[in-house]
Amino acid sequence: MAILKHIASKNADYGESERYLIFQHDEYTQKPILDENGNMLLREEYYLEGINCDPFTFDAECRETNAFFHKNQSFNEIKSHHYIISFDPKDQEEYGLTGEQAQKLGVEYARENFPGHQTLVCTHTDGHNGSGNIHVHIVINSVRKYDTEPQPYMEFDRDSKAGYKHHLSDRYRIYLKQKVMDMCHSNGLYQVDLLTPAERKISEKEYWAKRRGQKNLDKHNAELKKKGLTPRQTTFQTEKQYLRDAIDTVASQATSQEEFSRLLAEKYNITFKVSRGRYSYLHPNRQKYITGRNLGTLYEENHLLQIFQENSNRQPSEKSHPADRTITDFSELSKLSISDETTHSFLFIKSDLRLVTDLQHCIKAQQSQAYAQKVKLSNLKMMAQTVAYVQEHGFQRKEDLDSALSNASAQSTDARNTLKSTEDTLKSINEQIHYTGQYLANKSIYSDYRKSRNKEKFYDDHRAELTLYESALRILKEKAQGKKLPTLKMLREEKNRLTELQTVQRDEFNTRREYERELRTVCSNVNIILRHPHIQETLHETSQEHSYFR
Repeated sequence: MAILKHIASKNADYGESERYLIFQHDEYTQKPILDENGNMLLREEYYLEGINCDPFTFDAECRETNAFFHKNQSFNEIKSHHYIISFDPKDQEEYGLTGEQAQKLGVEYARENFPGHQTLVCTHTDGHNGSGNIHVHIVINSVRKYDTEPQPYMEFDRDSKAGYKHHLSDRYRIYLKQKVMDMCHSNGLYQVDLLTPAERKISEKEYWAKRRGQKNLDKHNAELKKKGLTPRQTTFQTEKQYLRDAIDTVASQATSQEEFSRLLAEKYNITFKVSRGRYSYLHPNRQKYITGRNLGTLYEENHLLQIFQENSNRQPSEKSHPADRTITDFSELSKLSISDETTHSFLFIKSDLRLVTDLQHCIKAQQSQAYAQKVKLSNLKMMAQTVAYVQEHGFQRKEDLDSALSNASAQSTDARNTLKSTEDTLKSINEQIHYTGQYLANKSIYSDYRKSRNKEKFYDDHRAELTLYESALRILKEKAQGKKLPTLKMLREEKNRLTELQTVQRDEFNTRREYERELRTVCSNVNIILRHPHIQETLHETSQEHSYFR
């Protein structure tokens, strides 16, 4: 499978790119490898060719082009773009791909997709980490030297003019990936869909972080073995991989988003949050969240919600075990409170209701008796508030509470889906407003073009405006689906209506979500009370004294 990588460089020394392509470099430090005399070593096998330049004077010619057009004179400007096409190792073994053939494909690819640029094309056959995969390096000067014909991927008229810089837009990036896939398919090579997001996304930065970490870990383990010690860890794990492994494990068990968040926090100390429909995860050793998009599609909202639903449908109904519960009727649980007057004092303390701390798994409580006593008193208060909550809302049995939580969760999910639908519609309306404005701004120029006698010359003079008009009209017709195009006034009125609706729906969703969280806290506390008879006895005795609940 061929993959395409892109690196933008601000290094003004174009000769460094040429030296990297020709001479051997350390794959970790990227520094040249020297012999015993301090001379750089040539690569064992490479193929080098220049387009619009001599490959061995690439540095001087790029500087000359930059000076002629007065570009790339400041430190922060991007001086060159480096593209790498890496072929699958199987292409060499099964299809006989050679360095010469890969170089020929790379030159054709560069001529077609980077016209007018001074370009170096170099093929290496060694690969990373001894993999032996053939890969092609394409290095271009960011400033175009010659005028070219306008191409479909170009957004602006200047993108084909000499003296302007390489503009890598999203559309251009997609076009380049599509061309790599077409090249591999036409030559019978292995290829995957580069336009589909990866299920497990491993970035270049993470790849090298893992390799460096593994190298350091192996070195450390070797020192331990010399001392007669057995290493505890033999495989280095990046922070992102830690998140992936934890999410994979928890997602296979969770039946809802809330349970997923709780299990991540309890088992792996990972903080989970949802912002505008995007899932993000906070590693225990980090202060900045990592989005699910950076981890892969398996860790984003759509996939995980589907997994939760499948787990919920597959999960058998829990059977009641008498050994685990001493009380199943809430009428018995309510008897633990001391009086109606004391219970009444807790009827309105909803916002203060918190989860009861599990002392058996609280390390700090096991280490400090004073802290354990403090937690016990706090737990008694939370349990008493839980009892008050159960009585206030009229839950007679645990099944009633579970049913209320299930309904609250379903209503919260419905409210969230409704809000997301409105947000998607609002996004579409905003796009229509944008393209309608673009359409109206260039409509008069298009009218003049239709009336002009020399249409070809007029189109060349106003190519950018006419292209914007045509693209906007095409997109608006696609969205209208054969119906009459809406006016800008109608779109703005619809936007205002949707914005107001979005605010109402967001408030409703937040309210339902808070109610669901409250019920989940009550359920958790009740489960602890029902599972432990000694807690019921302690709560009953303490309630009779009622010193902590006044």
